[in-house]
Amino acid sequence: MIYILWAVIILLTFIIQGSVSIFDVTPNLTVVLAYYAGIRKKDVRGMFLGSLIGIIEDSLSGTLLGPNLLSKGLVGYFSSFVYSRFFIWTPLLGIISISALALIDSTIVFLLRSIFDRMPVSVGAAIFIVGIQSLLNAPLGILLRPKDGQ
Repeated sequence: MIYILWAVIILLTFIIQGSVSIFDVTPNLTVVLAYYAGIRKKDVRGMFLGSLIGIIEDSLSGTLLGPNLLSKGLVGYFSSFVYSRFFIWTPLLGIISISALALIDSTIVFLLRSIFDRMPVSVGAAIFIVGIQSLLNAPLGILLRPKDGQ
C-alpha cells in the first residue's frame, strides 16, 4: 500500500510541478520529495528513493538521462546525513537545508546538462531560476521534519 501511495504522490508532484509557474519559473518540487525521503528513510533508502525520483524526472523530460538521477540521489543522502550526524532539527534549519539542497540540486543539473548536452539557458537565467526555485522550496522546510524530531 505504501508503494501505491508513493507512486500517487510522485505523479501528483510531477503534474503540479509542470502546471504551476511563478515568474516563468516552475518550482522544483521533486527536490522536496527527495529531501523527505532522505529525512524519513535514512541514508541508503533515501538515496535510492531520490535516485528513483530523479530517473523518472529524467525520463519524462526527454533530455539527457542522469543529471536528475545524480542530483536527487545526493539530495536524498545529504538530507539524511545532515540530520543524523550533525544537527538537531529546527524549523530554521529545515528552511536552510531544503533551500541549500534545492540550490545544489539545480546547479548540478544545470552543470551536467551544460557539459554533456547543450547549455539549456544562459548562466544569468540559470542563476535566476535556481534562486527562485530555492526560495519557493524554503517554506516547505518548516513542514518536513524527521520522524523522531532529531
